[in-house]
Amino acid sequence: MKEQLRLPAHCEGSLWLHCNHGRIFAMHHHVELEFNLVTHGTGLYLLANRKYEIRRGDLLWLFPAQEHVLIEQSPDFKMWIGVFKPQLVNRVAQDAPARTLREADPAGHFNRRLAPAGLRRLEALYEEIEASRAQTGLYNAGLAYALLTTWDEFVAAADVATGVDVHPAVEKAARLIRDVTTRLPVETLAQQAGLSPSRLSRLFKQQTGVTLLDFRNRQRLERFLELYGTGQRQKMLNVALEAGFGSYPQFHRVFKQVMGCSPAAYRREL
Repeated sequence: MKEQLRLPAHCEGSLWLHCNHGRIFAMHHHVELEFNLVTHGTGLYLLANRKYEIRRGDLLWLFPAQEHVLIEQSPDFKMWIGVFKPQLVNRVAQDAPARTLREADPAGHFNRRLAPAGLRRLEALYEEIEASRAQTGLYNAGLAYALLTTWDEFVAAADVATGVDVHPAVEKAARLIRDVTTRLPVETLAQQAGLSPSRLSRLFKQQTGVTLLDFRNRQRLERFLELYGTGQRQKMLNVALEAGFGSYPQFHRVFKQVMGCSPAAYRREL
């Protein structure tokens, strides 16, 4: 799914610290270049057909044509996220070592673990840049500096994480599930992926760490949150059905399990 990031027109990107607040992510990609730097906890990334187990110090680059989804996050999970508009990347990534940043889907592995000194340097830099958000000129200059400095630290890191290949059937099933235009039963999903339902279910859990049902429900919940928005003039049941849930009890159970509160409590907070 191609996502449209809501970036201010006057900013050439954005930089922020993501904390695990129970948010669910759908598999997506966007025209902006992105990096993630993990500072606390552990997580599980599915990037195209590879799985990455990430922890403190891991730096990942996510290029515009690469679909990705953060499947799991530990309760204490935190990471810095930087996204950069194409015009910024094309303007500043001029030197030969940095030209890779201008590609949509470069070959190779782009997950490395930084040394403690490099991690501390980047954390301090990001905090300083984030604090200048109200000053547009300074903030944009900081984003450009953060982009190149982060790439330099990545290149200098010696610990390369290549990830683990996932079975083509698992990758295809994930793509079919995240496609909001298809609502296939497990039997049809398995048939299109080329495996029996039981084999696909076992392999999916084994390779992603998440059951097929949980992954599907997370995608449905993400779709619900996108459609529901602020909740004005919308009935939860109608939006839940549109998002792919079969009934309100099913939606209520999944919502409470993942979000940690009931749908009614969530609506009151909105």
